[in-house]
Amino acid sequence: MADALLSASLQVLFDRLASPELINFIRAQKLSHELLTNFKRKLLFVHKALNDAEMKQFSDPLFKDWLVQVMDVVYHAEDLLDEIATDALRSQIEAADSQDSGTHQVWNWKKVSAWVKAPFASQSMESRVKGLISLLENTAQEKVELGLKEGEGEKLSPRSPSTSLVDESFVYGRNEIKEEMVKWLLSDKENATGNNIDVISIMGMGGSGKTTLAQLLYNHDRVKQHFHLKAWVCVSTEFFLIEEVTKSFLKEIGSETKSDDTLNLLQLKLKESVGNKKFLLVLDDVWDMKSLDWDGLRIPLLAAAEGSKIVVTSRSETAAKIMRAIRSHHLGTLSPEDSWSLLTKLAFPNGDSSAYPQLETIGREIVDKCQGLPLAVKALGSLLYSKADKREWEDILNSKTWHSQTDHEILPSFRLSYQHLSPPVKRCFAYCSIFAKDHEFDKKKLILLWMAEGLLHAGQRDERMEEVGESCFNELEAKSFFQKSITKESCFVIHDLIHDLAQHISGEFCVQLEQYKVQKITEMTRHFCYSNSDDDRMVVFQKFEAVGEAKHLRTFLDEKKYPYFGFYTLSKRVLQNILPKFKSLRVLSLCAYKTTEVPDSIHNLTQLCYLDSWISPQHRFKDYLNQYVVYAICKQ
Repeated sequence: MADALLSASLQVLFDRLASPELINFIRAQKLSHELLTNFKRKLLFVHKALNDAEMKQFSDPLFKDWLVQVMDVVYHAEDLLDEIATDALRSQIEAADSQDSGTHQVWNWKKVSAWVKAPFASQSMESRVKGLISLLENTAQEKVELGLKEGEGEKLSPRSPSTSLVDESFVYGRNEIKEEMVKWLLSDKENATGNNIDVISIMGMGGSGKTTLAQLLYNHDRVKQHFHLKAWVCVSTEFFLIEEVTKSFLKEIGSETKSDDTLNLLQLKLKESVGNKKFLLVLDDVWDMKSLDWDGLRIPLLAAAEGSKIVVTSRSETAAKIMRAIRSHHLGTLSPEDSWSLLTKLAFPNGDSSAYPQLETIGREIVDKCQGLPLAVKALGSLLYSKADKREWEDILNSKTWHSQTDHEILPSFRLSYQHLSPPVKRCFAYCSIFAKDHEFDKKKLILLWMAEGLLHAGQRDERMEEVGESCFNELEAKSFFQKSITKESCFVIHDLIHDLAQHISGEFCVQLEQYKVQKITEMTRHFCYSNSDDDRMVVFQKFEAVGEAKHLRTFLDEKKYPYFGFYTLSKRVLQNILPKFKSLRVLSLCAYKTTEVPDSIHNLTQLCYLDSWISPQHRFKDYLNQYVVYAICKQ
């Protein structure tokens, strides 16, 4: 997973290393250009093995450790370039101040310049770059020792192709939607497109039961009798070419094909085979609709009789839009009772839990952690089968790495979804691991955070950062990584298992502190989020003391669980002794707290941009250092 984060980060890093601003700075400081060229060369050498390491990290933690080391070097390089940009901007401010010190605008910038200290006072840029090169040389040597290959590396095995067969005794909670969709399939007057074919889509996150629902529809007795022809085609990640889909359709309906048939011959055969016949086609597990030429598949099917139907299952809304679906159903999760029924079916002999009353309470808690995801319930139900010891059930319930209990089935499913995200969106998704599970987040505020962290880049089009962030957010929502909150219409949530995936990707770079429970904080920690509780009104120094170990922290974010409880009191020592240590902060938010005063030492922090309505407009500096940095200090 980390290779996507690294690839996107490295591309931005390469662009910045080649920027005119950096080159001019190097010339002005009379530094060696060969030094940065050597650094870039070392990065490229390591970059070539990222794909192979990414796939192997799941079978051997040594590869995961290697990726973490590379990402740490990239973070340090980004910090160095930020400091160079800071120094260059400081010089510009001082030059502008010397030319015209009488305007109000210059007065404001002079005030900002006072906060920005020379970044290379303690250690020269040359020594910093040499240190990074040394780290990369060690990493390159480890690459050889680990036997990492350059290029694509091993590929994630696609899931086994689905078939139309289903065991209905293991299906719970889908009767209502099944009967509703059967009515749609049997209706010949539903068509709203003017064609003879209606497309119906089933969408949802991985493991939500899309394929199972399609199987129920395909095997329904009335559906079988209604259509002249039926075909089931699994359009997997590697199986999307129109020729292959057409061949599979023809084989399903009994038409012969030859290995040397051209696409034209295949389409003519398909047109003839479905002519004036009512067909049902299921396209299961559709991913890349750009590769699947929808119009090329659709045109031969127009010869079919009125009332023909196509059912498509996908994790992405894009497929439904491209195929012009007249009806789309977002498959929801199972109810707690249906989830429990499914678990008992799998976990107990003959599906009967009555002989194990001591396990029901624990079992229902395990079901709650699945959050209604059928694949998760099935995976854990199979894992628990024949385990009658209460302690074994408790171990699974209380496991700190709970998602690992279902790695053999769940994690690969979500990894496939993750693989199909664009690289910039992958970085934005991994950043979301900073939030606690069940956290309800606002779309606009999350986009601001992405902007502050430098995760968004306009590319070739001259887009505003807000527009780039909107596009990334919409992709994550469309592919079911984000879901609308049930309790707050304007907010979104992440399913626990999707959150586990984000944590797996980000690793120790993102850390949460929830009340007194804190993950391990190291020098590698870059993003920190604190979640306070309603009964803990005073935030003492000791709570945040461990965060001081993260010398290169970029994010210090508070998360107020209960906004209606007012503000929390923050220890003054946090502001005096901890925050000034963080010279690389891009996000600082303490807007849930109040304190008696803001010490002068807080102004040692650089790259500040104000967020929150209570801060006056004249104190909002936007696009400072070509980034958006959130600085929301506590109320006084």
